[in-house]
Amino acid sequence: MTKVKICGLSTPETLTAAINGGTNFVGLVFYAPSPRHVEIEVASYLAKQVPSNVEVVGLFVNPTDDYLQQVLNEVPLTMIQLHGSETVRRVIEIKKTFNLPVIKALPIETTDDLQNIAPYDGIADWLLFDAKGEALPGGNGIVFDWNILKDYQGQSPYMLAGGLNPNNVADALHILTPDAVDVSSGVESSAGVKSSDKIHSFIQSAKQA
Repeated sequence: MTKVKICGLSTPETLTAAINGGTNFVGLVFYAPSPRHVEIEVASYLAKQVPSNVEVVGLFVNPTDDYLQQVLNEVPLTMIQLHGSETVRRVIEIKKTFNLPVIKALPIETTDDLQNIAPYDGIADWLLFDAKGEALPGGNGIVFDWNILKDYQGQSPYMLAGGLNPNNVADALHILTPDAVDVSSGVESSAGVKSSDKIHSFIQSAKQA
């Protein structure tokens, strides 16, 4: 069964909705320009409410080691998501320094973008394929053509992201067989404001597809 990641959580209520709904990953955003950004103190409180069978993912964009350490000193993350322009070498450095699994997000728009995947495959613990967005590195609600990945096979498990929502996730899963689906803006009532009902609906749709 496809796993589910609910990203950009920022309140106890929506965190609880995601956990009770059966999510496998919860995502906390540590990127100030994002409307889903959470302060370290809030993230610390939220992360400590997450049961041990659910992964707590911290999303970062080109982070320094100092910032990663600052967050990890307070927040019990179990995975690090890199959503910027981090090189393969940087992914390896972060894995080695912090001894946590790393998800590397890669933008997909055309078949030409597939060539950017290979260097990270087998290096990152997970790959996350997201639509290219101009406003933010992720969470833009943009869907890319899923057929681009139809014949993709790699060593690292992958998450499908980019404009997924309760209404289209089943369609995506009829075309592709990702190891997980990732949603953020698709379960919001407005930018950065998650909807418990949409979270439940998304998880149900993804698990039943």
